[in-house]
Amino acid sequence: MSRRLIRVVGAMLEKEPGQYLITQRSKNATLPLLWEFPGGRVNDTEDDRAALCRELKERLGLDVIVGEQAMSTHHEYPGYDVDFRVFACRLAFANQEVSHAKVNDHRWATLAQMGAFQFPDADARTLAKLLDLDH
Repeated sequence: MSRRLIRVVGAMLEKEPGQYLITQRSKNATLPLLWEFPGGRVNDTEDDRAALCRELKERLGLDVIVGEQAMSTHHEYPGYDVDFRVFACRLAFANQEVSHAKVNDHRWATLAQMGAFQFPDADARTLAKLLDLDH
């Protein structure tokens, strides 16, 4: 029996130089109240960039411009695997506010500050790779 593979995209959404958006999962979500790079699942009919634009609009009310892929990782959770791809993004319009309709909270943080937040394993591995690249 093959394991279920979930394709997930995330945003390294930079507002100020070196300040990236992280969001806290809702209390009712899988892996509740952990912090993550905003994003979500890719539907079968979508490409990664379209899925990321859709997820950020639905979850956070943000219009973004998706740039190049910054990182990818594969992580095995009990019962399923995640193919996680992170893209560099920027806001399409400067003064947008982050909606908390589908997340518990958000922060703008530097890569170094993100070590103080608890991330799901796939995000934590991506963060470790990004921190290593940052040095």
